[in-house]
Amino acid sequence: MRRLGTGIGWRPEIADAVERMPGIDWVEVVAENVCPGHLPDSLRRLRERGVTVVPHGVSLGLGGADRPDEGRLRTLAERAEALGSPLVTEHIAFVRAGGPLTASPHLEAGHLLPVPRTRDALDVLCENVRIAQDALPVPLAVENIAALFSWPGEEMTEGQFLYELADRTGVRLLIDVANLHTNHVNRGEDPAKALAELPLEAIAYVHVAGGYERDGVWHDSHAHPVPRPVLDLLTDLAAQVSPPGVLLERDENFPAPAELERELGSIRDAVERGRAAAGPRQAGGGPVTEPRQAGPRQSGHEPACGAVDEVTRQRLALAQTALLSALVAGTPAPEGFDRVRLGVQSRALAAKRAGVVAKVAPELPEILGDLYRPAFLAYAHTHPMTAGYRHDALAFAAHLLRECGVHDPAAHRELREWWLDRSGPEPRSHRPAARLARATRRVLLRR
Repeated sequence: MRRLGTGIGWRPEIADAVERMPGIDWVEVVAENVCPGHLPDSLRRLRERGVTVVPHGVSLGLGGADRPDEGRLRTLAERAEALGSPLVTEHIAFVRAGGPLTASPHLEAGHLLPVPRTRDALDVLCENVRIAQDALPVPLAVENIAALFSWPGEEMTEGQFLYELADRTGVRLLIDVANLHTNHVNRGEDPAKALAELPLEAIAYVHVAGGYERDGVWHDSHAHPVPRPVLDLLTDLAAQVSPPGVLLERDENFPAPAELERELGSIRDAVERGRAAAGPRQAGGGPVTEPRQAGPRQSGHEPACGAVDEVTRQRLALAQTALLSALVAGTPAPEGFDRVRLGVQSRALAAKRAGVVAKVAPELPEILGDLYRPAFLAYAHTHPMTAGYRHDALAFAAHLLRECGVHDPAAHRELREWWLDRSGPEPRSHRPAARLARATRRVLLRR
């Protein structure tokens, strides 16, 4: 596996700081946020300096019951090629449910949700991973995710689930030690046991991130400093295997560049402590433990992962749809789930949805002011997301206009103009009549 070194998640808000940071060997970029034909100047300059760029997907939903969407796979492949990346990464999660398999409305979570650690889910995941591997021009690595709740009736631990996935498909693993800590707090899972069960030689790289605890629930925020327990887990991992790469994730609430550099220094120190504890056993840079034999993907043999029958996919689809419907559409919680935890997750999904819509359509909170957040949360409670966030923003605005939810006449007019400008096949501001009107106004103003 290619050695990556120390990296940081590239985000537009810290692009200039990342370019100036010493000791940055590579960066990771959210795949859905870059366009192959219009790469940000910062990313181009980093690539010209020899900094590796890895696209990190968030919307493929490899753990979902449906087969991976060909269009999403194609765009992920295009980004890998445009960035000259040595690999691409995604998540072991489902992000949508419903549709033809269940004869029910399509639902979008807008978030990474955990798959049940069952044989059915593993079979589906393995086939989905193989479909993705065949469609991508570079190797794929998949990440363990953080979760607020557990599925009832699980048949494997996280470590066992990941081991079988890697063994059956040869896929690489992106191990997020912050997510191991999250699952320790929220689901009572032993992170040391998970590390002991992992196929260490399958690790492509490691994520490190911050979060916070509230009322006994750990929130994987990516907006807070990396806590000591997460750094200790990184040290424990580095004592067992020399990770090819370690990356700091930060998605919002960005601190000063000097603080980010200190966090990167703490990450390097944690890795060095692990290496020192391992001593001469890691002299070759590989795992301390006895490695398993190469998975089928590396050995050239056909994997132990045959085609999944539609009945298995339908069983998983029904279970995931019932859960997602409870989280975003207010239907009853499926039997066996912790209803309190599902309530926490449901509120978190609505809050995230409100925040993302405010980012993709910043005019809405500007127009609505203090009304925006309570109005959106009330809307989200009865209107689950069925497409992307831009569609969600338009649907929310249409709902307010239809229900007369904005009482201030000036704000209502402005909201209506905003919706009309964006709801057609082409923004009204781009149409000839609008361009002529703007030109006329400019002429009149010059008189």
